[in-house]
Amino acid sequence: MDANLTRSTMKNLTRYLGLAAKLLVFLLVLGFALKNSHSVTFHSYLGYVWQAPLIVMLGLAFVLGALTGVLALLPALFRLRRELARKPQVAVVSTITQTDMPVV
Repeated sequence: MDANLTRSTMKNLTRYLGLAAKLLVFLLVLGFALKNSHSVTFHSYLGYVWQAPLIVMLGLAFVLGALTGVLALLPALFRLRRELARKPQVAVVSTITQTDMPVV
């Protein structure tokens, strides 16, 4: 019973620490956004110009980088799934056989 109490206590503690970490990251990003709210200009090809706050530009750069990374991993993911689907499934036999060898 004491082990279950400890397990549930650790589970709650882990949940609260995760929430505290998320709150800390949110507050850091919010403070960064408030300190860097001035407008920046993005010059693109064909004379396209876009002005937005710095935090928006950095957020877009982060999202585009993460999306590019996920898209770069997709071919390998699909290839591995195809290979896994081609392999025959191995059934796990859980029978106990009696042998003459002693258990050490």
